[in-house]
Amino acid sequence: MNGPSLDEHTDEDDLGAGLGLRPESRVDRRANRRKARGRRAFGCFAGLISLLVVGALVAGAVVGFGKGKDALEGLFSAPDYEGAGTGTVVVEITKGQATASIADTLEKKEVVKSARAFERVARDDPRSLQIQAATYTLRKHMSAKAALELMLNTAESVKVARISIPPGRTKAEVAMILQNSKLKLPAGAAATALGNGKALGLPAYAKGNPEGFLFPGTYDVPKNANAYTMIKLMTAQYAKTAGSMDLVNTAQRKKLDPYQAVIVASIIGAETNRQEDYAKVARVIYNRLARGMKLQMDSTIHYVVGRDGGVFTTSEQRKNPSPYNTYVHKDLPPTPINSPTREQLRAAINPAQGSWLYFTLVDLDTGETAFASTLEEHNKNVAKLQTWCAAHKGRC
Repeated sequence: MNGPSLDEHTDEDDLGAGLGLRPESRVDRRANRRKARGRRAFGCFAGLISLLVVGALVAGAVVGFGKGKDALEGLFSAPDYEGAGTGTVVVEITKGQATASIADTLEKKEVVKSARAFERVARDDPRSLQIQAATYTLRKHMSAKAALELMLNTAESVKVARISIPPGRTKAEVAMILQNSKLKLPAGAAATALGNGKALGLPAYAKGNPEGFLFPGTYDVPKNANAYTMIKLMTAQYAKTAGSMDLVNTAQRKKLDPYQAVIVASIIGAETNRQEDYAKVARVIYNRLARGMKLQMDSTIHYVVGRDGGVFTTSEQRKNPSPYNTYVHKDLPPTPINSPTREQLRAAINPAQGSWLYFTLVDLDTGETAFASTLEEHNKNVAKLQTWCAAHKGRC
């Protein structure tokens, strides 16, 4: 048979030759394979050397520290102080602040050496979820564990004064609370501040009057706080609350003025103390306004003449010409008559469905309130109240 034998060259030789490459002999291929094996062997050897170096470094660290496990953990631990710290530092933790954010705050205030150290301690201690929003008095250079323990011990760490504003208080009553508080204000300072509406952070629809916008609650007293500081905390909390329920837009969608909604909410709070009745009282107010009826709310007269602890008003009081007298004047009073709660504000913009035009307390102990759609029904409910009052002398 003509042609080259397999010993002379292969098809691969022809392909190489056709591309202009020198045919590779068997000897060349064997040499190349030996070189490749050598390179792989060197790579494995280099990898082994790297592992040995790392192992030696770790072993050296272990020997240097003298404690195997502790030394290894020490190489990767977060920087931390030791002990209970020294001096004092005030740290404010806000509502909803996450653990990572709290840790960053503590590091910036030099309470702990690193945020990571506090995060690790908090992660391993379920009690960290109990950290409250407050102003804490801590120490500098505390161990993360000591810092957490002190924050959880609020009787020791939360030493700042607090001022509580109960629901349903008028601005005059709030001024008295502030004036008699630990703020040690100059005489008349609270009333003066309340008279400067432009400096109090009020919403535009408040018309510069803080009545109704001094949100009830308990407030921490910041360092060097004055009357303006405390009042702005209250108005800011009102803004936050109203924003969370979208009060302005919700009121407008229901063709309500947001300021009038606050007025209605203040009347709700003055007329009943049962949350389940808030939306019903709101409906009575809106139904009477829609029919052009006078509201005839004793609470609005109490706002003018002062609370005397009684349920009823006298015939003389009901003749008072004040625009707040809803026995004399139609429509709502010109301003809120106290600072309502979140639930009362919600009821004002989400009244219950019903045809009621009247309501009255029938039991002062339970707060039970009876609602009626006709005057006849209402008179029967008033008789129930009178019977209760007769059985409880001096209560009404």
